[in-house]
Amino acid sequence: MYARILENIVKEKINSGKAIVLVGARQVGKTTLINKILEKKEFLFLDADDPTIRNLLTNPNTEQIRSLIGNYKTVFIDEAQRISDIGITLKIITDQFKSVQLFVSGSSSFELGNKLNEPLTGRKWEYELFPISWEEYENKLGFLKTEQQIENRLLYGFYPEVLNNSGNEREVLKNLVNSYLYRDILAFSEIRKPEVLEKLLQALALQMGSEVNYNELSQTVGINKVTIQKYIEILEKGYIIFRLYSFSRNVRSEIKRNRKIYFYDNGIRNMIIGNFSPLDLRIDKGALWENFLISERRKQNIYKNTFAKMYFWRTKQQQEVDFVEEKDGIISGYEFKWQVNRKINLPKTFISKYNSEITVIDRTNFRNFVAIT
Repeated sequence: MYARILENIVKEKINSGKAIVLVGARQVGKTTLINKILEKKEFLFLDADDPTIRNLLTNPNTEQIRSLIGNYKTVFIDEAQRISDIGITLKIITDQFKSVQLFVSGSSSFELGNKLNEPLTGRKWEYELFPISWEEYENKLGFLKTEQQIENRLLYGFYPEVLNNSGNEREVLKNLVNSYLYRDILAFSEIRKPEVLEKLLQALALQMGSEVNYNELSQTVGINKVTIQKYIEILEKGYIIFRLYSFSRNVRSEIKRNRKIYFYDNGIRNMIIGNFSPLDLRIDKGALWENFLISERRKQNIYKNTFAKMYFWRTKQQQEVDFVEEKDGIISGYEFKWQVNRKINLPKTFISKYNSEITVIDRTNFRNFVAIT
């Protein structure tokens, strides 16, 4: 059991008069976290994977909900995205049963979000949960053990089931990819061709950390550019990938409209391409390190509500900064190196134009970058 950063944040919102909604990919620990928060409370657990529960929670009236809830003061609805018009049902509970604290979890944010946002406007606290963060990992195992596990984490990622099944990581990741990436996303989206989704994911995985061109992806995958963009948006909403956009503030030579794509978890990415070779044998070692650092930074910024905006920076003359963060009007640049390299040429244009520092993040100092205090 890993202590999650969100636990205390969520606890502070209990009995605030709003529903508490936890969304994220399958198997990141949403149910486990809510059960941990509620471990000393009596609560009604409603699992929407159960067809009977789905029927009971589909378009019920107030009296039917009253009969279902009974005297419980805490209600937890798990996998809520499976219930038709769930937002209306949750609205009734929050509006009509003021003494009830409602907890809701959902695996598919694109589906759950569509059903929740309008009915629950002003009635919910919503949080995103990701695979275990480095901070959570090190808090449990300590400095020495995590230092020894860096390579494994770059290869196998941070899904709880992966961490809890040492020696069987590939089998666990295979099940995760087959059950979630394909089955769930195909079920909760308009994607009807699994082979197209698989081909697109493989193309994105091979370009991880590089600038992607939708026209080129269209030719590679064999579908039009508009569909490529739509599929990528679905993969984003499903917590598989996320985009970084180029940073620009009117330097004429800056690249202004490009984007890079990263994966929330290195293990998922490596399973998609079927490559778990040791780092010393890989040509994508730098990309794995960069994906790890940026995905961890994203977790931190979201968990700790920093309001930081994340970008990359490049000019037409090939000057570039791996990662740019804008927070409270301060612009910071970061370069990522797996090994310490004293011959790094930092782009003077970026430093002078934005009055910014560029910090090199490598094996020796990455902890401060992936655990914001």
